Amino acid sequence: MKRPLGVALIGVAVIAALTGAGVHWATQSLDEPALMPGPLIYRVPSHAGFGQVAADLKARGVLQHPRILTLYARYRGVAAQIKAGEYSIDPHVTPRKLLQQLIEGQVLLHSFTIVDGWQVRELLDAIRRSPDIHRTLPASEADLMARFGSPRESPEGQFLPETYKFPAGTTDVEFLAIAHAALVKELSADWADRDARVPVKTRQELLTLASIVEKETALTSERAKIAGVYIQRLITGMRLQADPTVIYGLGDQYDGDIHTVDLRTDGPYNTYTRAGLPPTPIALAGAPAIRAAAKPEITGALYFVASGLGDGSHVFSATLQEHNEAVARYLKRLRQRS
Repeated sequence: MKRPLGVALIGVAVIAALTGAGVHWATQSLDEPALMPGPLIYRVPSHAGFGQVAADLKARGVLQHPRILTLYARYRGVAAQIKAGEYSIDPHVTPRKLLQQLIEGQVLLHSFTIVDGWQVRELLDAIRRSPDIHRTLPASEADLMARFGSPRESPEGQFLPETYKFPAGTTDVEFLAIAHAALVKELSADWADRDARVPVKTRQELLTLASIVEKETALTSERAKIAGVYIQRLITGMRLQADPTVIYGLGDQYDGDIHTVDLRTDGPYNTYTRAGLPPTPIALAGAPAIRAAAKPEITGALYFVASGLGDGSHVFSATLQEHNEAVARYLKRLRQRS
């Protein structure tokens, strides 16, 4: 017996209504926030399928309806576009926003700070201790710069001090490559914009000068003045007589004080016995020190000594007599403090 047409039409209408209600409910569920107690750090493995990730996120309390999000991602054609990596998932994230986070690769970034004035050995030691950088380098890396296309270059000074952000899984070599590229960019820009009076012949000589400036003062306001003193000495043919280069040359033999014998013992980094710049940088120079070396404040001063005021400042002098007087004032202040 045939069903009456009216009944059939009513059935179709009911099915359509139910289907529409289902679509509406599914769409609404994409914008319902999660109800987690706090943020979740979640790692998407390499080559993981979206369905697998969605099911795992349900087990962790992030998604209530993983199948709906999976169908939605496939409908949009983005299910295969999720990026591997470590994510920080907000406790109130919606499935739609979570999908966007995964396909855009908005991974959690870790940070590491290279400190101005570090020697490269201190940098490598700090990287080895970092839980956020994957270690691949051996304990002793003799040809570190060969990895960056400069096998004959000393690694000293070749990485720019600043705070870097990077995703989980970054290796030590990848991190160092980023810091070296930043150094090359900064050094190239400052070299191109340098004062014509700066008597250095290469970018590396500029970097070496900047490393000395870096070790002489922590005051940004004084870096250009100290660079000016060393530039003035180079111009006049005077030896640099920079204590930080002597200390660097002593290496592990440095006991915290520079002795007369240290100043008289010749070596490639003893700028009391040898003219000109030392053969390599002596530390990692920050961008402000490099800029100060490229654009020094040349005032005619040939000397400087600590002021003794306790603020890290120095007194600059154009003559030896003025310098000796400044040294006497410094020693007097030290005696008064003690």
